[in-house]
Amino acid sequence: MQLSMTGHGQSRFHDDHHEISVEIRTVNSRHLKLSVYADLDVALQSKVESLVRSQVHRGTVTVRVNVKSFAAGGYELNEPLIRSYWTRLSEIAGQGESVSVESLLSLPGVVIEKSADDSRELWPRLEKVVTEAIENLQTMRKREGEDMQQDMLANLDLIEKRLNAIRKLAPSVSQSYSKRLTERINGLLEKYDITVEATDVIREVGIFAERVDNSEETVRLGTHLTHFRETISDTPKAGRKLDFLVQEILRETNTIGSKANDSGIATEVVEIKTSIERIREMVQNIE
Repeated sequence: MQLSMTGHGQSRFHDDHHEISVEIRTVNSRHLKLSVYADLDVALQSKVESLVRSQVHRGTVTVRVNVKSFAAGGYELNEPLIRSYWTRLSEIAGQGESVSVESLLSLPGVVIEKSADDSRELWPRLEKVVTEAIENLQTMRKREGEDMQQDMLANLDLIEKRLNAIRKLAPSVSQSYSKRLTERINGLLEKYDITVEATDVIREVGIFAERVDNSEETVRLGTHLTHFRETISDTPKAGRKLDFLVQEILRETNTIGSKANDSGIATEVVEIKTSIERIREMVQNIE
């Protein structure tokens, strides 16, 4: 089953210590472009990126992580700095005045707030939320990918139907040309009283038949259609390969069209190109 490159997934977690929310959005792109927006230390952010990369391999991916901590971290006094402040302030104040504790505590650097978040404690919770967000994202991408896959297979069936019509029409093209050429020659013979060798007519028809022969192109086109079906059904994350096959299908179709010299075949080629364009648009969004 193919995956769409467009999707959205989110997850939340809440306990007495943390509130964590993770949102992941993806859109189509030729390569993987990952952006993580989070107020995390380098180690945690790197873990988040690695976790996302292990599941998403192509597309523009935006990850937003919000972490709130409710646990009290505690405080610590900078005793050497307090002594330095005390000594200096006492010298300035002199013996007649005392230095208050409140004034000391308000000075910069005296009170150090200890962080409540420890990366080793936060990561198991964060990993769980990121994993759930990825799972929700993948569910959406699988659902959209399945819809696109069914649509592409339906369009392949339409192309196959048109290709079979071209195969049936192809033999009549040379026959029609031979008939028109013969009628034209007979008209000239009657008008100008001239003669034409039968071998000349046969040679002209042969040259035309070779020029409009599309048997090789129809065989290759049929092979590409079979390969496309096998790839989309059996090969995961086949976006790039499917894109290449669409180009090959279009190339063979264009060649058939250039050789057509028949309104019926030309009509079938136009319909095939319409289906190819629908497939091409969807393939651009397959991982």
